[in-house]
Amino acid sequence: MSEHDEEGYTGEATLTFGTDEVKVDVDLRGYFQPIDGRYHWYGRVKQNDEVTTRVEGGARNAVLRTPTGEAEGTLTDPDPWGRYRVGGVSTPPYKIEEPAEQ
Repeated sequence: MSEHDEEGYTGEATLTFGTDEVKVDVDLRGYFQPIDGRYHWYGRVKQNDEVTTRVEGGARNAVLRTPTGEAEGTLTDPDPWGRYRVGGVSTPPYKIEEPAEQ
């Protein structure tokens, strides 16, 4: 995998704000950044009124869980279509392929 290859996940997920869970649909991508040695993941949360209410109330950090993993992420302001950008620097909330041994 080169530094420009991206892996990802598209589908159902759960955002957890404290003890409250919100079901969402996401489109996520990520890549390993060799400069800092960390995995950067990011994506969009489809328009969701519960997410809008929480972000407008000040919630910006949440745990994002997919069927294959979970990670803490940060939500930003919505785009014109009501989707929120979410991202983090860590093990992503989805399974990534292990590099092939050489």
